[in-house]
Amino acid sequence: MKVEEFVDPYVGESWGSLGARILTSGNQISVTLGYPAAGMQAQLATRLAEFLGVDDIDLQLGFSAGGGAGFGQVKHLILVSSGKGGVGKSTTAVNLALALDAEGAKVGLLDADIYGPSQGMMLGVAEGRRPDIKDGKFFEPIRAHGLKAMSMSFMTTDKTPMVWRGPMASGALQQILGQTLWGDLDYLIIDMPPGTGDIQLTLSQKAPVSGAVIVTTPQDIALLDAMKGIEMFAKVDIPVLGILENMSVHECTNCGHISHLFGADGGQRVADDLSVPLLGKLPLAMSIREQADGGQPTVKVEPDSQISGLYRDAARNMAAQLWGRKAAAVSAPTISMVDD
Repeated sequence: MKVEEFVDPYVGESWGSLGARILTSGNQISVTLGYPAAGMQAQLATRLAEFLGVDDIDLQLGFSAGGGAGFGQVKHLILVSSGKGGVGKSTTAVNLALALDAEGAKVGLLDADIYGPSQGMMLGVAEGRRPDIKDGKFFEPIRAHGLKAMSMSFMTTDKTPMVWRGPMASGALQQILGQTLWGDLDYLIIDMPPGTGDIQLTLSQKAPVSGAVIVTTPQDIALLDAMKGIEMFAKVDIPVLGILENMSVHECTNCGHISHLFGADGGQRVADDLSVPLLGKLPLAMSIREQADGGQPTVKVEPDSQISGLYRDAARNMAAQLWGRKAAAVSAPTISMVDD
Protein backbone atom coordinates (compact mmCIF):
# COMPACT_ATOMS: atom_id res chain seq x y z
CA MET A 1 0.00 0.00 0.00
CA LYS A 2 1.14 3.53 -0.79
CA VAL A 3 0.21 6.75 0.98
CA GLU A 4 -1.13 8.07 -2.35
CA GLU A 5 -3.73 5.29 -2.34
CA PHE A 6 -5.20 6.29 1.03
CA VAL A 7 -8.86 7.27 0.55
CA ASP A 8 -9.80 10.63 2.01
CA PRO A 9 -12.55 10.15 4.63
CA TYR A 10 -14.61 13.09 3.36
CA VAL A 11 -14.18 13.07 -0.41
CA GLY A 12 -14.03 9.31 -0.90
CA GLU A 13 -11.16 9.56 -3.40
CA SER A 14 -7.49 8.71 -2.98
CA TRP A 15 -5.11 11.44 -1.88
CA GLY A 16 -3.08 10.83 -5.01
CA SER A 17 -6.02 11.44 -7.34
CA LEU A 18 -6.97 14.56 -5.36
CA GLY A 19 -3.50 16.03 -5.82
CA ALA A 20 -2.31 15.93 -2.21
CA ARG A 21 1.40 16.73 -1.81
CA ILE A 22 3.09 13.80 -0.08
CA LEU A 23 6.67 13.42 1.15
CA THR A 24 7.92 10.33 3.00
CA SER A 25 11.12 9.60 4.91
CA GLY A 26 11.07 6.40 6.94
CA ASN A 27 8.08 6.58 9.27
CA GLN A 28 7.83 10.34 8.77
CA ILE A 29 5.09 11.33 6.34
CA SER A 30 4.26 14.88 5.32
CA VAL A 31 0.88 15.40 3.64
CA THR A 32 -0.54 18.71 2.38
CA LEU A 33 -4.30 18.47 1.93
CA GLY A 34 -6.64 20.83 0.12
CA TYR A 35 -8.70 21.45 3.25
CA PRO A 36 -7.73 22.38 6.81
CA ALA A 37 -7.75 19.41 9.20
CA ALA A 38 -5.58 20.30 12.18
CA GLY A 39 -8.12 18.81 14.58
CA MET A 40 -8.03 15.48 12.77
CA GLN A 41 -4.26 14.93 12.66
CA ALA A 42 -4.10 12.22 15.34
CA GLN A 43 -7.09 10.36 13.89
CA LEU A 44 -5.66 10.48 10.37
CA ALA A 45 -2.28 9.25 11.64
CA THR A 46 -3.96 6.22 13.21
CA ARG A 47 -6.02 5.47 10.10
CA LEU A 48 -3.03 5.87 7.81
CA ALA A 49 -0.86 3.57 9.94
CA GLU A 50 -3.57 0.90 9.81
CA PHE A 51 -3.87 1.38 6.04
CA LEU A 52 -0.12 1.01 5.53
CA GLY A 53 0.06 -1.93 7.93
CA VAL A 54 2.61 -0.34 10.27
CA ASP A 55 2.57 0.19 14.01
CA ASP A 56 3.16 3.93 14.04
CA ILE A 57 3.86 6.88 11.78
CA ASP A 58 4.90 10.46 12.36
CA LEU A 59 2.32 12.37 10.33
CA GLN A 60 2.88 16.04 9.57
CA LEU A 61 -0.36 17.45 8.22
CA GLY A 62 -0.39 20.62 6.14
CA PHE A 63 -3.02 22.60 4.27
CA SER A 64 -3.15 24.65 1.10
CA ALA A 65 -6.36 26.16 -0.29
CA GLY A 66 -4.64 26.39 -3.66
CA GLY A 67 -5.60 28.85 -6.34
CA GLY A 68 -9.26 29.61 -6.01
CA ALA A 69 -11.85 31.47 -8.05
CA GLY A 70 -11.96 34.35 -5.57
CA PHE A 71 -10.80 37.93 -5.91
CA GLY A 72 -7.67 39.70 -4.75
CA GLN A 73 -6.06 37.58 -2.06
CA VAL A 74 -9.36 35.88 -1.16
CA LYS A 75 -9.14 32.35 -2.53
CA HIS A 76 -12.68 31.05 -1.99
CA LEU A 77 -16.10 32.60 -1.36
CA ILE A 78 -18.55 30.19 0.28
CA LEU A 79 -22.20 31.14 0.72
CA VAL A 80 -24.09 29.87 3.77
CA SER A 81 -27.73 30.04 2.75
CA SER A 82 -31.19 28.81 3.66
CA GLY A 83 -34.50 28.59 1.88
CA LYS A 84 -36.34 30.15 4.81
CA GLY A 85 -35.62 32.06 8.01
CA GLY A 86 -35.51 30.59 11.48
CA VAL A 87 -33.34 27.55 10.74
CA GLY A 88 -30.22 28.86 12.50
CA LYS A 89 -28.32 29.89 9.38
CA SER A 90 -26.42 32.83 10.92
CA THR A 91 -25.45 30.86 14.01
CA THR A 92 -24.24 28.06 11.75
CA ALA A 93 -22.30 30.48 9.53
CA VAL A 94 -20.33 32.06 12.38
CA ASN A 95 -19.53 28.67 13.93
CA LEU A 96 -18.42 27.25 10.56
CA ALA A 97 -16.13 30.24 10.06
CA LEU A 98 -14.65 29.81 13.54
CA ALA A 99 -14.31 26.07 12.93
CA LEU A 100 -12.29 26.64 9.76
CA ASP A 101 -10.10 29.07 11.69
CA ALA A 102 -9.59 26.48 14.43
CA GLU A 103 -8.62 23.90 11.79
CA GLY A 104 -5.82 26.16 10.50
CA ALA A 105 -7.33 28.30 7.72
CA LYS A 106 -7.32 32.09 7.31
CA VAL A 107 -10.99 33.06 7.39
CA GLY A 108 -13.22 36.08 6.91
CA LEU A 109 -16.95 36.47 7.59
CA LEU A 110 -19.24 38.75 5.59
CA ASP A 111 -22.75 39.40 6.84
CA ALA A 112 -24.74 39.74 3.61
CA ASP A 113 -28.10 40.00 5.35
CA ILE A 114 -28.50 43.71 4.69
CA TYR A 115 -31.97 43.96 6.22
CA GLY A 116 -31.34 41.86 9.32
CA PRO A 117 -27.60 41.76 10.08
CA SER A 118 -26.75 39.75 13.17
CA GLN A 119 -23.08 38.84 12.96
CA GLY A 120 -21.98 41.92 14.89
CA MET A 121 -23.90 40.70 17.93
CA MET A 122 -22.85 37.07 17.47
CA LEU A 123 -19.18 38.06 17.28
CA GLY A 124 -19.44 40.24 20.35
CA VAL A 125 -18.60 43.47 18.49
CA ALA A 126 -19.60 46.40 20.68
CA GLU A 127 -22.50 48.48 19.39
CA GLY A 128 -21.20 51.69 17.89
CA ARG A 129 -17.85 50.24 16.84
CA ARG A 130 -17.13 51.24 13.26
CA PRO A 131 -14.60 49.91 10.75
CA ASP A 132 -11.63 52.14 10.02
CA ILE A 133 -11.53 53.82 6.60
CA LYS A 134 -8.36 53.74 4.51
CA ASP A 135 -7.67 56.18 1.66
CA GLY A 136 -11.18 57.52 2.00
CA LYS A 137 -12.84 54.53 0.29
CA PHE A 138 -11.72 51.20 1.74
CA PHE A 139 -13.03 49.49 4.87
CA GLU A 140 -10.70 47.77 7.31
CA PRO A 141 -12.54 44.63 8.49
CA ILE A 142 -13.15 44.36 12.20
CA ARG A 143 -11.28 41.51 13.86
CA ALA A 144 -13.29 39.35 16.21
CA HIS A 145 -12.39 35.92 17.63
CA GLY A 146 -9.65 35.57 15.01
CA LEU A 147 -11.92 36.35 12.05
CA LYS A 148 -11.92 39.34 9.72
CA ALA A 149 -15.54 40.46 9.70
CA MET A 150 -17.76 43.00 7.95
CA SER A 151 -21.46 43.61 8.45
CA MET A 152 -24.03 46.30 7.85
CA SER A 153 -24.52 46.18 11.62
CA PHE A 154 -21.11 47.90 11.89
CA MET A 155 -22.55 50.87 9.97
CA THR A 156 -25.87 51.24 11.78
CA THR A 157 -27.42 50.65 15.18
CA ASP A 158 -29.62 47.72 16.15
CA LYS A 159 -32.62 50.02 16.05
CA THR A 160 -32.03 51.33 12.50
CA PRO A 161 -34.18 49.54 9.89
CA MET A 162 -32.86 49.25 6.34
CA VAL A 163 -35.82 50.60 4.37
CA TRP A 164 -34.24 49.99 0.98
CA ARG A 165 -35.44 48.59 -2.30
CA GLY A 166 -33.66 45.57 -3.72
CA PRO A 167 -31.19 47.42 -5.99
CA MET A 168 -30.08 49.63 -3.09
CA ALA A 169 -29.43 46.63 -0.86
CA SER A 170 -27.58 44.85 -3.67
CA GLY A 171 -25.45 47.91 -4.29
CA ALA A 172 -24.59 48.19 -0.61
CA LEU A 173 -23.55 44.56 -0.52
CA GLN A 174 -21.31 44.94 -3.57
CA GLN A 175 -19.65 47.92 -1.91
CA ILE A 176 -19.03 46.10 1.36
CA LEU A 177 -17.68 43.04 -0.44
CA GLY A 178 -15.50 44.84 -2.97
CA GLN A 179 -14.24 47.76 -0.87
CA THR A 180 -13.20 45.82 2.22
CA LEU A 181 -9.49 45.13 2.63
CA TRP A 182 -9.82 41.43 3.29
CA GLY A 183 -6.14 40.67 2.74
CA ASP A 184 -4.96 37.07 2.43
CA LEU A 185 -7.87 34.70 3.13
CA ASP A 186 -8.34 31.02 2.38
CA TYR A 187 -12.12 31.29 2.81
CA LEU A 188 -14.59 34.15 3.01
CA ILE A 189 -17.78 32.79 4.55
CA ILE A 190 -20.81 34.83 3.48
CA ASP A 191 -23.87 34.71 5.71
CA MET A 192 -26.71 35.11 3.23
CA PRO A 193 -30.22 36.43 3.86
CA PRO A 194 -32.89 33.70 3.74
CA GLY A 195 -34.71 32.97 0.52
CA THR A 196 -33.88 33.32 -3.17
CA GLY A 197 -34.04 37.06 -3.85
CA ASP A 198 -31.96 40.00 -5.06
CA ILE A 199 -28.95 39.43 -2.82
CA GLN A 200 -28.54 35.85 -4.00
CA LEU A 201 -28.76 36.90 -7.64
CA THR A 202 -26.34 39.79 -7.13
CA LEU A 203 -23.67 37.58 -5.60
CA SER A 204 -24.09 34.86 -8.18
CA GLN A 205 -23.67 37.38 -11.01
CA LYS A 206 -21.12 39.79 -9.54
CA ALA A 207 -18.89 37.66 -7.30
CA PRO A 208 -16.66 34.63 -8.04
CA VAL A 209 -18.41 32.22 -5.68
CA SER A 210 -16.75 28.83 -5.15
CA GLY A 211 -19.72 27.06 -3.59
CA ALA A 212 -22.75 27.21 -1.34
CA VAL A 213 -23.96 25.39 1.76
CA ILE A 214 -27.68 25.00 2.51
CA VAL A 215 -28.77 25.06 6.15
CA THR A 216 -32.10 23.43 6.93
CA THR A 217 -34.04 21.76 9.72
CA PRO A 218 -35.58 18.28 9.30
CA GLN A 219 -39.17 19.56 9.11
CA ASP A 220 -40.93 19.18 5.76
CA ILE A 221 -41.59 22.89 5.07
CA ALA A 222 -37.93 23.78 5.68
CA LEU A 223 -36.81 20.91 3.45
CA LEU A 224 -39.04 22.13 0.60
CA ASP A 225 -37.48 25.58 0.84
CA ALA A 226 -34.00 24.04 1.02
CA MET A 227 -34.69 22.20 -2.23
CA LYS A 228 -35.71 25.50 -3.84
CA GLY A 229 -32.42 27.00 -2.71
CA ILE A 230 -30.45 24.13 -4.19
CA GLU A 231 -32.30 24.45 -7.49
CA MET A 232 -31.65 28.21 -7.53
CA PHE A 233 -27.90 27.73 -7.13
CA ALA A 234 -27.98 25.12 -9.89
CA LYS A 235 -29.60 27.66 -12.24
CA VAL A 236 -26.84 30.20 -11.60
CA ASP A 237 -24.03 27.60 -11.83
CA ILE A 238 -22.94 27.74 -8.19
CA PRO A 239 -22.07 24.27 -6.89
CA VAL A 240 -23.79 23.19 -3.68
CA LEU A 241 -21.10 21.73 -1.44
CA GLY A 242 -23.67 20.12 0.81
CA ILE A 243 -26.55 20.33 3.25
CA LEU A 244 -26.24 21.00 6.96
CA GLU A 245 -29.15 19.73 9.02
CA ASN A 246 -29.61 22.02 12.02
CA MET A 247 -31.80 21.33 15.07
CA SER A 248 -31.55 17.67 14.13
CA VAL A 249 -32.05 16.21 17.58
CA HIS A 250 -32.72 17.41 21.12
CA GLU A 251 -31.30 15.76 24.22
CA CYS A 252 -33.06 16.49 27.50
CA THR A 253 -30.60 18.00 29.95
CA ASN A 254 -32.40 16.33 32.89
CA CYS A 255 -32.96 12.75 31.75
CA GLY A 256 -30.97 12.43 28.53
CA HIS A 257 -34.03 11.49 26.46
CA ILE A 258 -33.48 12.00 22.72
CA SER A 259 -36.25 13.71 20.73
CA HIS A 260 -36.52 14.49 17.02
CA LEU A 261 -38.71 17.56 17.46
CA PHE A 262 -38.72 18.49 13.77
CA GLY A 263 -38.64 15.00 12.27
CA ALA A 264 -35.82 12.60 11.55
CA ASP A 265 -33.40 12.19 8.63
CA GLY A 266 -35.04 14.86 6.46
CA GLY A 267 -31.70 16.38 5.49
CA GLN A 268 -30.37 12.98 4.41
CA ARG A 269 -33.42 12.38 2.21
CA VAL A 270 -32.99 15.72 0.42
CA ALA A 271 -29.26 15.12 0.06
CA ASP A 272 -29.90 11.71 -1.48
CA ASP A 273 -32.66 13.00 -3.78
CA LEU A 274 -30.53 15.85 -5.13
CA SER A 275 -27.18 14.01 -5.04
CA VAL A 276 -25.41 16.45 -2.72
CA PRO A 277 -23.49 15.54 0.45
CA LEU A 278 -24.97 15.80 3.93
CA LEU A 279 -22.18 17.69 5.69
CA GLY A 280 -23.41 17.06 9.20
CA LYS A 281 -26.20 17.10 11.75
CA LEU A 282 -26.25 19.74 14.47
CA PRO A 283 -28.34 19.43 17.64
CA LEU A 284 -31.05 21.69 19.00
CA ALA A 285 -29.34 22.98 22.15
CA MET A 286 -30.06 26.06 24.23
CA SER A 287 -26.33 26.61 24.78
CA ILE A 288 -25.75 27.24 21.05
CA ARG A 289 -28.36 30.01 21.02
CA GLU A 290 -27.27 31.55 24.32
CA GLN A 291 -23.61 31.63 23.36
CA ALA A 292 -24.27 33.16 19.93
CA ASP A 293 -26.61 35.78 21.39
CA GLY A 294 -23.94 36.62 23.97
CA GLY A 295 -21.22 37.18 21.37
CA GLN A 296 -19.32 34.03 22.34
CA PRO A 297 -20.13 31.38 19.70
CA THR A 298 -19.87 27.75 20.73
CA VAL A 299 -16.75 26.86 18.73
CA LYS A 300 -14.87 29.71 20.42
CA VAL A 301 -16.14 29.46 23.98
CA GLU A 302 -16.28 25.64 24.22
CA PRO A 303 -13.67 24.47 21.70
CA ASP A 304 -13.40 20.95 23.13
CA SER A 305 -17.15 20.28 23.47
CA GLN A 306 -19.03 17.66 21.48
CA ILE A 307 -21.02 20.36 19.67
CA SER A 308 -17.86 22.21 18.63
CA GLY A 309 -16.56 18.90 17.33
CA LEU A 310 -19.65 18.58 15.12
CA TYR A 311 -19.13 22.08 13.72
CA ARG A 312 -15.47 21.39 13.03
CA ASP A 313 -16.29 18.09 11.33
CA ALA A 314 -18.89 19.84 9.15
CA ALA A 315 -16.40 22.61 8.28
CA ARG A 316 -13.73 20.09 7.27
CA ASN A 317 -16.29 18.22 5.20
CA MET A 318 -17.42 21.43 3.48
CA ALA A 319 -13.87 22.46 2.59
CA ALA A 320 -13.02 18.91 1.50
CA GLN A 321 -15.99 18.83 -0.88
CA LEU A 322 -14.68 22.03 -2.46
CA TRP A 323 -11.23 20.43 -2.82
CA GLY A 324 -12.80 17.37 -4.43
CA ARG A 325 -14.67 19.51 -6.96
CA LYS A 326 -11.51 21.41 -7.84
CA ALA A 327 -9.57 18.18 -8.32
CA ALA A 328 -12.33 16.73 -10.51
CA ALA A 329 -12.37 19.85 -12.66
CA VAL A 330 -8.60 19.69 -13.15
CA SER A 331 -8.63 16.00 -14.08
CA ALA A 332 -11.69 16.15 -16.33
CA PRO A 333 -10.87 15.23 -19.93
CA THR A 334 -11.21 17.81 -22.67
CA ILE A 335 -12.62 17.05 -26.12
CA SER A 336 -11.47 19.00 -29.12
CA MET A 337 -12.95 18.94 -32.64
CA VAL A 338 -10.68 19.05 -35.68
CA ASP A 339 -11.35 18.87 -39.38
CA ASP A 340 -9.59 16.01 -41.15
